[in-house]
Amino acid sequence: MEGEQGNKTSKIKAVTFAQVIFQILLMDMVFSIDSIITAIGMVKEIWIMYVAIIVTVLLMLVAAEPISNFVNKHPAFKMLALSFLLLIGFALVSEGFGMDIPKGYIYFSMAFSMLVSIFQMRMNRNNKPVVTHEHYAEGEDELPKNVF
Repeated sequence: MEGEQGNKTSKIKAVTFAQVIFQILLMDMVFSIDSIITAIGMVKEIWIMYVAIIVTVLLMLVAAEPISNFVNKHPAFKMLALSFLLLIGFALVSEGFGMDIPKGYIYFSMAFSMLVSIFQMRMNRNNKPVVTHEHYAEGEDELPKNVF
C-alpha cells in the first residue's frame, strides 16, 4: 500500500460515463443483497429494512466518490469498517446459535470505536496522510533474487 510516489502502470483503460453508472448500479445491487441479509438479522420490523436499503443505495450513488477519497487518505477507517463487519457477522452467528447479544452493546461499541478513530485522526491532523498505491507494473510483486 505504501511506497514510492507515482503510478507505474500505463495500461489504464478509459471508460464511458454510461459504463461507470452501470458498474455503480451493479455494485449497489450486489451490496444490497448483503445489506438485506444483514438487515434481516439486525431488525425486527420489516419496514425498517426497506427504508435502510433505499437510503443506503441512494447514499452510495451520491457519496461513493467522496467516501472513497476519504478512505484512501485515511486507511485506518478501512480497517474500522472491516472490524464492524466482523462484529455484525459475529452477532448474527451468535444469534443463530441462540445467544442473543443486545443491539445496544453492538451499537455502542461501534459508535465508541468510530469516536476514538475520529479523535485519533484529529490528533494526527498535522501529520502527512498515508498515500496508498493501487496500480502495479508486472513483476513488482516479486522479490529480487539477492534479498537474502
